[in-house]
Amino acid sequence: MDMRDRIVRYGIVPVAVVDDADDAVPLARALADGGLPLIELTLRTDAALKGIENIARNCPDILLGAGTVLHPSQISQVMRAGAQFALSPGVNLEVVREAVACGLFFLPGVMTPSDVEAVLGVGCKLLKFFPAVPAGGIPMLQALASPYGHTGVEFVPLGGVNCANMADFLRLDSVPAVGGSWICDRRLVRERRWSEITRLASEACRQVELASSEPGSRLSR
Repeated sequence: MDMRDRIVRYGIVPVAVVDDADDAVPLARALADGGLPLIELTLRTDAALKGIENIARNCPDILLGAGTVLHPSQISQVMRAGAQFALSPGVNLEVVREAVACGLFFLPGVMTPSDVEAVLGVGCKLLKFFPAVPAGGIPMLQALASPYGHTGVEFVPLGGVNCANMADFLRLDSVPAVGGSWICDRRLVRERRWSEITRLASEACRQVELASSEPGSRLSR
């Protein structure tokens, strides 16, 4: 199974912010207990890199991504910490090229046709559509994906996606998975409400199963 398939396998990528690196491992385990053994840990706090290291060392079965990668130098940092893939909120071709050169699977954030064409030019085909709902939601994503269907480009929408609307996004042919921060909301992590995170992960998995079971669904979980 290649990295693209591993990332989209569960239909949703949980996105998390940790303020304390010691919370990273119980967070990852709470997600796995709910059926989601993967995580995007964003580089928004000083604890993030150590949190990635902790998960990589203690939870080898977790598919581990680093989010909010904004500078080329961060590519080597997250790889040394143990990240297996990385994402950015927008398109910085210096960052994307560094990831490609280092062999790190990378999902740049796109919102416009120009963004899509820029990253297609450096070989990226699994893209983060961000911020999904504020940028126009499903109608915008359908319009954005239409001219590029023949290229094999796919989108992982994030930003305003939640348990109530995720199935609508997953019904789109261009969407193999969504990103979700509501599953491990920063407040839940701070309060160490691991059982609640496990419950939300299970609920999200049920939504994916429902979308997958619909007649004609392209999803295969």
